[in-house]
Amino acid sequence: MVELKWLYEFILMIYGLSLMGYFIDFVQDNRRVNRIAFWLLSLVWIIQTVFLFYEVFFVKSFPVVSLNDSLFFYSWVLVSISLLANKLFPVNFIVFFTNVFSFFILLLYLLSDAKRNWQAHAVQFVHEIVIAHVTIALISYGFFTLSFLLSVMYLIQYQLIKRKKGLKWMWRFADLNQLDNYAFKTVTIGVPLLLIAIILGIVWAYVSGALFYWVDLKTIGSFFVLAVYIIYLVIRLLKRYRGRAIAMYNTVAFLLLLINFFLFSTLSKFHF
Repeated sequence: MVELKWLYEFILMIYGLSLMGYFIDFVQDNRRVNRIAFWLLSLVWIIQTVFLFYEVFFVKSFPVVSLNDSLFFYSWVLVSISLLANKLFPVNFIVFFTNVFSFFILLLYLLSDAKRNWQAHAVQFVHEIVIAHVTIALISYGFFTLSFLLSVMYLIQYQLIKRKKGLKWMWRFADLNQLDNYAFKTVTIGVPLLLIAIILGIVWAYVSGALFYWVDLKTIGSFFVLAVYIIYLVIRLLKRYRGRAIAMYNTVAFLLLLINFFLFSTLSKFHF
């Protein structure tokens, strides 16, 4: 069962990396990242297919006889459709969101299956999921922090150029276009990480039986922060906001993140 737990963790890690790749490709139209994400997702599909064949040909049971088994088959179907869509239809939007939903379903199955069948190792696996939830959320905060600092550097550089002061220090701040682009790229990484962390947290709370409050301030705050950074990407990509305006928005977004992390955590009913 320990080996099976490691396999489950490996599947989730590979699937999470694939999700990040599809999101980066969706935002930046990066075909190289798309290919990497596709092959990572293919690896997930191969592992799922081996499980499916084992159930059908060795256990002699098609995995739809119970709700939990149906979750596994449902996830396999979604991954299969996603792989086909990736090759047949150049619609990155639907591929990414199909995979987000499939990741949620697969995670729900793995945690439910562990709790039902593993006995001694189930608690450890569920505990590791909540650790992953917190760790990935903090890593996403790290990328948002880096993006904030880049935006602050942009604003300082902008003022130096506008006022024609401190020109001898300008080279240390890098080019304005570079600062704007780096801030955008770090947000592009932080958003899917925060999304994965939120999914892990919701499924963990559901499966573990922990008290979960949709109206909890930290829960609402996390969704709000995610929405704020998604809006950042939308206005930059669709509205083509650049420079000072988007840097100021990014700065405000980070301040909202700090409020959620420090203030809402202390007011939460089940977060630290």
